[in-house]
Amino acid sequence: MMPSKKKQIIVSGIQPTGPLHIGNYAGAVQNWLALQNDPSLDCYFFIADYHSITENYEPEEKRAQIMDLALDLLACGIDPQKSTFFVQSDVAEHTELCWVFNTVTPISFLERMTQFKDKASRQEKNVNMGLFDYPVLQSADILLYKGELVPVGVDQVQHVELTRDIARFFNNKFGEYFPETKPKLTNAPKLLSLTDPLKKMSKSLGEKSYIALTDSPEVIETKLKRAVTETTGVLPPKMTMEKFTEWNVTQPEEIRRGYAGVWNLFDMLHLVGASDEVERITAAQPIKYGELKTLVAKRLGEHFAEFRKRREVLAKNPTEVRAMLDQGAEKARAVASKTMEEVRKIIGVR
Repeated sequence: MMPSKKKQIIVSGIQPTGPLHIGNYAGAVQNWLALQNDPSLDCYFFIADYHSITENYEPEEKRAQIMDLALDLLACGIDPQKSTFFVQSDVAEHTELCWVFNTVTPISFLERMTQFKDKASRQEKNVNMGLFDYPVLQSADILLYKGELVPVGVDQVQHVELTRDIARFFNNKFGEYFPETKPKLTNAPKLLSLTDPLKKMSKSLGEKSYIALTDSPEVIETKLKRAVTETTGVLPPKMTMEKFTEWNVTQPEEIRRGYAGVWNLFDMLHLVGASDEVERITAAQPIKYGELKTLVAKRLGEHFAEFRKRREVLAKNPTEVRAMLDQGAEKARAVASKTMEEVRKIIGVR
């Protein structure tokens, strides 16, 4: 009998900072659903609440955000029977390993991280140490479970590279122990802000800039009616995503913004499996953007109808949801506590 092949370990988290939106779904959650069904993978998916407290927040609001995100992810189809699903702060070893990693990580490596400057600029009155140090906690999140692969977009590869660097720093000092994690690049479309399509869809840009998975069909339609597009209804000839990106770089900002908004609507149709309608619309120019927005709103409302139903049922049973998270944390702690027991011995404190 052939020995069973060891599963590769996947680790990924999402911060609880407000409603899950379709950009999160396209960029992360949709991929998680596929990964948890891959028998060759052992998946750890978590709610990154400790990461989220580096930003401005209210404690009661944060508690609600954690539960809301759990409801969103479970309603999307994250299955605690197929993956280890938990809340980061329920596993104390995350922060313990972060401290150990702080002692081997050069400050110069953290100073290179591009997202620190971006986050600090958004909260100038609260530039805290957590904002600077969060990539080390992120590395601990991954390596605590000996994570070999992290599903990320191209813009997040720098963080995985730092995780690999930290593993090397530790291994060089104390002997081989942690794996050198690799990024598992995703091909998901990066959905853009409805109000400023030169920026990624984000809750930080305001409610009108994103579509939450919990938004009703009526709310979706209202938001999309106001979405930025260009005015002519005519796309540049032979336009594909690659050619569009290349062409768009050379145009004035307002033109880039308008066409990016149009392409964003197309990406939403691709997301919900309506690529044939994109082809039909682009073949019948000039495009009537009012009709396009109505169509996109309808398809999004239909696609997430089951999600809204499942979420409504889950929301009526918070005790059951909390029990799922507790079970996931217990499962995660079994691995995390073993890692930390070994790490304490390796570094000489036990």
